[in-house]
Amino acid sequence: MGRNKTLSSLHEKLQEKERVAICAIAGMGGIGKTELALQYSRYHQQQSTYTGGICWLQAGEVDIGTQIVNFARTQLDLKPPDDWKLKDQVSYCWRSWREGEVLVVLDDVRDYQAIKSYLPPAESRFKVLITTRRQWLGESFEQLNLEVLSEKASLKLLVSFVGKKRIQGEINQAKQLCGDLGYLPLGLELVGRYLQRKQDLSLAQMRQRLGLEHRSLEQCSPDMTAKRGVAAAFELSWQELDQSAQELGCLLSIFALAPIPWELVKQCLPEQDEENLEDIRDKSLLGLSLLERRDKGSYQLHQLIREFVSGKLEQLVEANLLKGRFCQVMVVEAQKIPGTPIQQDIAEATPIIPQLAEAATVHKNWLKDEDLIIPFVGLGRFYEGQGAYLPAVKWYEGCCLEAKTRLGNEHPDVATSINNLALLYKSQGRYEEAEPLYQQSLALSQKLLGNEHPSVATSINNLATLYKSQGRYEEAEPLYQQTLALRQKLLGNEHPNVATSINNLATLYDLQGRYEEAEPLLLQALALRQKLLGNEHPDVATSINNLAALYNSQGRYEEAEPLLLQALVLLKKLLGNEHPNVATSINNLAYLYSSQGRYEEAEFLYLQALVLDKKLLGNEHPDVATSINNLANLYKSQGRYEEAEPLYLQALALNKKLLGNEHPKTKTVRKNLEQLRQDANSN
Repeated sequence: MGRNKTLSSLHEKLQEKERVAICAIAGMGGIGKTELALQYSRYHQQQSTYTGGICWLQAGEVDIGTQIVNFARTQLDLKPPDDWKLKDQVSYCWRSWREGEVLVVLDDVRDYQAIKSYLPPAESRFKVLITTRRQWLGESFEQLNLEVLSEKASLKLLVSFVGKKRIQGEINQAKQLCGDLGYLPLGLELVGRYLQRKQDLSLAQMRQRLGLEHRSLEQCSPDMTAKRGVAAAFELSWQELDQSAQELGCLLSIFALAPIPWELVKQCLPEQDEENLEDIRDKSLLGLSLLERRDKGSYQLHQLIREFVSGKLEQLVEANLLKGRFCQVMVVEAQKIPGTPIQQDIAEATPIIPQLAEAATVHKNWLKDEDLIIPFVGLGRFYEGQGAYLPAVKWYEGCCLEAKTRLGNEHPDVATSINNLALLYKSQGRYEEAEPLYQQSLALSQKLLGNEHPSVATSINNLATLYKSQGRYEEAEPLYQQTLALRQKLLGNEHPNVATSINNLATLYDLQGRYEEAEPLLLQALALRQKLLGNEHPDVATSINNLAALYNSQGRYEEAEPLLLQALVLLKKLLGNEHPNVATSINNLAYLYSSQGRYEEAEFLYLQALVLDKKLLGNEHPDVATSINNLANLYKSQGRYEEAEPLYLQALALNKKLLGNEHPKTKTVRKNLEQLRQDANSN
């Protein structure tokens, strides 16, 4: 099933005339090597391709030489002398073989040296087809590596056993069932035959029952080509591994079902010689088709092999040690993800993310107490840094739960976890949920760490930022000032967190129209960030953007525009084109163009920012309401009242829902709507 192209390729390889074509069909147990060889042989027997006959030999059973002699005697009526040595009898058989092309199939070759001396002579009429679980038999072999089936071929195979109607009735479950089996032909056939017998069993129920040790994957039918269940097929390869290879396989089963960067494996086994480890990987695990080579120095276990080897892991004395080492390596990797990751950071972290998730979930019990929240924080930063707030929330909420469960309610890491979750809720516009968490985190940090600690300063700053977003400026200002003084005392005047405090206080003054107080602070924050972080950093882009916004508010358009363009280019370079901060930067540039009467340019940018905000933040978010209000303002400025009014109404309803009636943004939208109606009536 699904092997037509492979069959054609196999025939082409075997028909090469220049030399003996020894073609090894290699692949993991259950991939369908024997089935492919059998179907090829049957088809060409019907086509009379091999007029000299087809000789099928079981390489894993009786001695090959004996099988060849017995075949020649019974099928070809040859009579090699009984008193000759076996190798001489085999040579006699090959010399005396009937005329025409001959296909010799050696199924399940495990040791090439054991069969080499019995192979037919190097005559083009003899074609030798070998099936083996080994990935490399020798330089003279043409290799044909079988892959698992495609989803389409897998579904077709299931249909052949259970019928089209049954599969189509649960098509999504059927696709997931194929995925559960890793598209392995043997697994699909066994489960298909099991479902054939269990007519009342739904595919959803089958998926719930499924596991490597379930009877459906153990019992082969008499009419099947395969004679072993899936686990038994894997066991053959496992028994050929030495202890070091088995231990490496067990370590790999701890990793997530995803490509595993080899560098991580080396870090888990620092005492191992690097080249020895590579030899074990290449000669044993890859050599016996138990491991797949993936792109960019990564490797992966098939999911059923991973499940099989996981069972072996639990029998190892060193199992807990290996799990602990895996978690230690993941903690180090999580710590490499910065609080404000740029595109390069995201790209470097992406291959690690499935492994971090595995450490934070399946293997969390092997994380040390002091390391418990680190994988969660790394995962949260990874997603939050891309504006992917929903998965970030999942990890931060999980972090809070795990920290409280293991560390108790009063622990610094619990305070940190609560603070991180509050930050994310604030980014989502979930202000009412964020505020009690900020207050809880602040109170806990003060209780555990005292009033003068950097973490306490961070909590105060974050609460102030929430108040600023809610329009509670009078409450925000003293908190910002307190944070700035505390950070300067604890960290000195030249520290990124001090620059952040100066910037935050300045943006508050800007919102209040206190431009003369805001400008020197914004310039100070920008200079400090450039000095400490370099010119290419998201915080530097934010400072440039904030300074431009101030100039824009003052009507200093010629000074604002180059800064806005500079900030937008820098943010796109660092964060990518699809990020909430990029949407904000586009919105700010559009606002400038609108203020200058450059309406066509402004409209294009406003629409772009609105689409991006909705895509990244959802339809219900304060930034979305702001984008809608700004677009309505543009239409009002152009006298496009009928287009502007429904947008104002939409922005007003959204702000009321998210921020409340008394928020400055809500009042602004209401005022804009009233002005629109007055202008429309007067015209």
